[in-house]
Amino acid sequence: MKNIGLLAAVAVICLALLLSGCGASNTVKGAGIGVGAGGAVGAGVGALAGNTALGAVIGAVVGGTAGALIGKKMDKQKQELENAVPDATVEVVNNGEALKITFDSGILFATNSSTVSDASKTALRNFSTNLKQHADTYIKIIGFTDNTGRVDYNQTLSEKRAQSVYDYLTSQGVTTDRMTYEGKGVHDPVADNGTPEGRSLNRRVEIVIMANEKMIQEAQQGTLK
Repeated sequence: MKNIGLLAAVAVICLALLLSGCGASNTVKGAGIGVGAGGAVGAGVGALAGNTALGAVIGAVVGGTAGALIGKKMDKQKQELENAVPDATVEVVNNGEALKITFDSGILFATNSSTVSDASKTALRNFSTNLKQHADTYIKIIGFTDNTGRVDYNQTLSEKRAQSVYDYLTSQGVTTDRMTYEGKGVHDPVADNGTPEGRSLNRRVEIVIMANEKMIQEAQQGTLK
């Protein structure tokens, strides 16, 4: 019986991975992962994808019909953000139920600076406008660096950069009760720090957008539009 259960779990996880890689919309992903699986499978997919840190930020997937409705909302916001902030990379995560927006630190800040550059303020203003149009979400801002220099310096720099983005979005009217920020420093790189290209990718600010309790409740009730 244990083997049967294990095989069933593996089958559902494989389905989730296939959906995440085949261009399926967030609506399809959100529904597919919920069939007999729920949050536990979502956590398993995150671990298999090497994305456990992001999974810890977002939490378990909702899944089922409710997850499909949340995914549909996230699809819409993703399309809007791709037009509003073309310098950023917008990805669907958490099986379609959340978004991750990645800004290259070089776009937002001068070298070794934590002050938001004038050139990036238009993008952040457009981003804040979109966030205010989608009020039923939480926003997590995370700063990262490459491994050049002292670990403690990089940790502090990543925290200051995340806070600078937080402060700027606040100044544009995004409410603080929706947002948190933190710095990861040299931890959780996405590329090889042994190359200039890899280090450039690791110097980044990620902003995760996820459904709040109100959105989840409306999705579970079937009233989310």
